[in-house]
Amino acid sequence: MSNLIRWPLSALAVWGAAWFLYLYLVDQGINPSVAMIMTTFASFLAAMMAWMRGVSQARTAALSMGFPVSLWLLGTASVPAWVWLLPLAAVVWIYPMHAWRDAPVFPTPLKALRDIPRFAILPAQAKILDAGCGAGDGLKALREAYVNAQWIGIEFSRPLSWVAKLRCPWAEVRCGDIWEDHWGAYDMVYLFQRPETMPRAVEKAKAEMKPGAWLVSLEFEAAELKPSAKTDASPNRPVWLYQAPFTGQSRETR
Repeated sequence: MSNLIRWPLSALAVWGAAWFLYLYLVDQGINPSVAMIMTTFASFLAAMMAWMRGVSQARTAALSMGFPVSLWLLGTASVPAWVWLLPLAAVVWIYPMHAWRDAPVFPTPLKALRDIPRFAILPAQAKILDAGCGAGDGLKALREAYVNAQWIGIEFSRPLSWVAKLRCPWAEVRCGDIWEDHWGAYDMVYLFQRPETMPRAVEKAKAEMKPGAWLVSLEFEAAELKPSAKTDASPNRPVWLYQAPFTGQSRETR
């Protein structure tokens, strides 16, 4: 119940602050259309800060779109039709459609991977890849698990890669395509993908990963492979570990 109370109050606080900012800007003589754009951008920044702290995607969208939607419904400002495309353009810029085909942004909980060193023992300065690192939450979780390693993150969204670099200055973060990067240099590849993209990840891992390297997947099983180990990030959120050379999953073990 306490979380439920905090959530509506936090949303109302952001929306109220946005309206206060909008009315203040208009009162200062700024054109209503310009004030709307500035206020929507401020709401979006507030929502992104909340998202980086673990707020769900649905609530992040509600925080960012609450002001422009309420402004449109009230008809308070005479805003050109094209202005309403700006928030959509910002979303597409930050998270391109190509990235949505792989996996939407779901942050890895900080303690989600803390148990995997019990099963996957890595050498000092091992190279660990977060394939699709988003804003850096997976990199932070990997650093919690392996304190003496080299952490590499690859993210297709350039803005998100910038955020990851700021949040994880100790990691090497690149803007790029995880499917074009070669996984042969890594001692571990961490994934938080979707069930639909796991077969592609399995084929890539089988073709490129060196013997002894680990493929780690949060929540989604690589159905074609026999897991070397399995642990839990939280109830009903398994972490699957597979070590190369990979073996197939038999009917008896499924």
